[in-house]
Amino acid sequence: MIRVLVVDDDFMVAKVHSGYVARTGGFEVVGVAHTGGDALRLVRELKPDLVLLDVYLPDVNGLEVLKSLRANEDVDVIVITAATDVDTVRSAMRGGVLHYLIKPFDYPALRDQLAHFASLREKLHRLDSAGQADVDQVFGARPTSKPLLPKGLTPETARLVENALRAHPEGQSASECASSTGVARVSARRYLEHFVSVGRAEVRLRYGGTGRPERIYALVPGA
Repeated sequence: MIRVLVVDDDFMVAKVHSGYVARTGGFEVVGVAHTGGDALRLVRELKPDLVLLDVYLPDVNGLEVLKSLRANEDVDVIVITAATDVDTVRSAMRGGVLHYLIKPFDYPALRDQLAHFASLREKLHRLDSAGQADVDQVFGARPTSKPLLPKGLTPETARLVENALRAHPEGQSASECASSTGVARVSARRYLEHFVSVGRAEVRLRYGGTGRPERIYALVPGA
């Protein structure tokens, strides 16, 4: 099993990402950290193979954690963050991360990167020495993340709608979601239907006294 440490300041996001890892064959979550200090301590104590590292941490920037890991530990890192500025991306690349995933993303985006990591480990494990063809394979094309959201949808609003669903595990209609988020009903429905289409939410019908049944959306457990 490939041992993974999940680092994120948001407890719910860390839980979701841990669930993604647990769903992926050959991987297990050995620890969760919500601060940079805890991340460094747990890497020393648990010796994970891979760290999923957030950049925005309450005590120290994740890039500083990355520098410390590179200087003192033998562990691979995938950055998982909402940071989209080019300087942060460049710093992560210079720090030797395997990949850089921008939140929010769906399970397949992380699953593909984990599968790629497992494949690289296996290739290197089989080699006693590496020829150029082997090196080209290791440093070859990486899986790319598919577009996160359809045109017209934004990560910020998607996060609002997702948080509303998390706060109402029994489910919400588009009207109820719009009321709790301040988003227009038509927009809320677009986000909800998108979550259904990518497997992050499920829909059921709620029947009232008259008229058409109402669609009720709820997050899929572990999504």
